[in-house]
Amino acid sequence: MDYKTLGLKCGLEIHQQLEGRKLFCKCPTLMRDDAPHFSIERKLRAAAGEAGSIDIAAKQEQLKGRNFIYQGYHDSTCLVEADCEPPHKINEDALYTALQLCAAVDADVFSVVQVMRKTIVDGSATSGFQRTALLARNGLIDTSLGKVRLTNVSLEEDSCKIINDTPEVKTYSLDRLGIPLIEIGTAPDITTPEQCQETAKKIGMLLRSLSGVKRGLGTIRQDVNVSIKGGARIEIKGAQDLRQMPLLVELEVKRQQELLKIKEELTGIKLPGLNIIDMTALFSGSASAVIQNTLKKKGKVLGMKLDGFSGLIGREVQPGRRVGTEFSDRAKIRAGVGGIFHSDELPRYGITESEVIAVKERLSCMKNDGFILVSDEEKRAMIALEAVHERASELWQGIPSEVRKANPDGTTSFLRRMPGAARMYPETDVPLIKPELKGIKLPELLEEKIARYQKDFSMSKDLAEFIAKSEKVHLFEELIEKYPSIKPAFVAETLTSTPLDIKRQHHQDPDRLEDEDFRKLFMYLAQDKIHKDIVIDVLLDMITGNFYLSRYATLRTEDIHKELLKIIEENKNAPFPALMGIAMKKLAGKASGKFISEQLQRILSKGHQ
Repeated sequence: MDYKTLGLKCGLEIHQQLEGRKLFCKCPTLMRDDAPHFSIERKLRAAAGEAGSIDIAAKQEQLKGRNFIYQGYHDSTCLVEADCEPPHKINEDALYTALQLCAAVDADVFSVVQVMRKTIVDGSATSGFQRTALLARNGLIDTSLGKVRLTNVSLEEDSCKIINDTPEVKTYSLDRLGIPLIEIGTAPDITTPEQCQETAKKIGMLLRSLSGVKRGLGTIRQDVNVSIKGGARIEIKGAQDLRQMPLLVELEVKRQQELLKIKEELTGIKLPGLNIIDMTALFSGSASAVIQNTLKKKGKVLGMKLDGFSGLIGREVQPGRRVGTEFSDRAKIRAGVGGIFHSDELPRYGITESEVIAVKERLSCMKNDGFILVSDEEKRAMIALEAVHERASELWQGIPSEVRKANPDGTTSFLRRMPGAARMYPETDVPLIKPELKGIKLPELLEEKIARYQKDFSMSKDLAEFIAKSEKVHLFEELIEKYPSIKPAFVAETLTSTPLDIKRQHHQDPDRLEDEDFRKLFMYLAQDKIHKDIVIDVLLDMITGNFYLSRYATLRTEDIHKELLKIIEENKNAPFPALMGIAMKKLAGKASGKFISEQLQRILSKGHQ
């Protein structure tokens, strides 16, 4: 694909969570999955911003009429998250980390910063807005295809975590709301899918070099903006897998190409006004399970003609996704409908040829016309067809600017309309911020850290990268400094690979291990109170609460010698492997396997059989 000719432009928006406490209160940045202590139910209303207009995306969200439930915890969420108390002073540690990034990318930091309110349209903030502070502009990232400009570096609060989503009610958890986020936005300088991946990787490595960043699954989120010549900007949310990012961009380009072709084909065809017709009587005896279920609930089957759309609704725009899928996405997001059918896929799904003919007659369809059917509660079905009509009208525009979701197969699906400029206005409850750049120390870059681990500690590149990117990297640095007698590679493996082995082979949850457990483990190792061979056994006991040091107390050399002599005496003429097996079973945790083997060989070589 010739991306230069297509005029491909890509940009990235990357959000990185920070450790410590939340941005505008003293609550911990703790993510929980236990039962909530309380819940709050709210409705949100779209309000005009400072300019006097209401954001279009907020307006459309309000039309859904949803209720929002927010679940919280007495000991880790507070009145700030519940929007019952003004925000506190901004988290200085989070501000320092964000300024570290600004220094690392040579961005221009503003002398005075105003915290802003950004309208949230989906209910994921109790206040209806997200607090964000633009700290700097004009940073740079080097890539193999040239520099990529950073248009903004911001510090903002994270939104609520989604728990459940239905057409009537959305349920969120308050534990994520308010966690500090560094937001980085790039200019549309990225010109190939591969450069998009490279840029995301470089920014991710840089973020993980900073002090105070969270590590692990879900702590960094990446959105991709894509456009081609003749189109509009599409924002793709949730591009989490860097390996898939090139495919994601490629398939979005393909979708936009197809939409531009359809725009050309629609020249001379005019979309009629919205005309929804009740088709329920035609399906009274239908074999369609979806329609039968609708009729049982006293719902309706509504239909709408689309002039000149025969063959067009079934046109593929991405693998497995068609124009009809674009219609369906819009209808499901807007109305939450379950059953939507179009003429290019019928007869199918229990709808017969004779029913299709009857629908065409009822809608006065000509040979080249298509139609849409929606089977659901009448009000929802009406809203769904209005949404389809809206999306159909946008085909004459080519590519409507919108926010889409990244799917696991690299395709995208509609989320919401692109927000407008009216969504931002000043936060009056937070004082102006005057960033202090003196004393900001540049972090050791992740690439530099990996290279240092390889050189200084004789680690493999894979292990060095594993521990450098791990959330345990600070604990690793602490332990190797405190216990120089223990090989750094062994420390790194114990902190990274061993927990994975515990989960895969022993089916225990390594997340139950605290940093203090590892500190105790290495203290006992350094004091020769336990041996390296039994590290997994010790950690398993720590997880289950059954760890007792006396259980693993090492024996003196002379005591081990006596035990080995006894084993040899009781198992006369047994070969070395058998004796070794018996010894390891009896002396497990009392000495290392290497030491036992050496002592056993020494005894046998002297003829003690």
